Amino acid sequence: QVQLVESGGGLVQAGESLRLSCKASGIIFSINVMGWFRQAPGKQRELVATITNSGSTTYADSVKGRFTISRDNAKNTVYLEMNSLKPEDTAVYYCNTRRPGAPDSWNAYWGQGTQVTVSS
Repeated sequence: QVQLVESGGGLVQAGESLRLSCKASGIIFSINVMGWFRQAPGKQRELVATITNSGSTTYADSVKGRFTISRDNAKNTVYLEMNSLKPEDTAVYYCNTRRPGAPDSWNAYWGQGTQVTVSS
């Protein structure tokens, strides 16, 4: 059974930074692709960043140059370092996992997420 537990959110001012963490269990973490998603009020959930088992990363255009995704396979944990935060980054942030080479195989289970609020 997959479990994903996000943490690290909070209320910050524009320009500040936050580091999110997500601990996963119930998967072969070292193999799977990990991703961070976010959902703002009234909007659809969107993919923010991904990292493969070899460390290759992708980012949404809106966060390129400001966010960094990383992983620690020994701790079954994926991180999202968020710098130069903007009010439009306000959302609930979730992590998820999928099989390598299967872009549509994100897990149906979602954790509780962690709220990030950026004030102007």
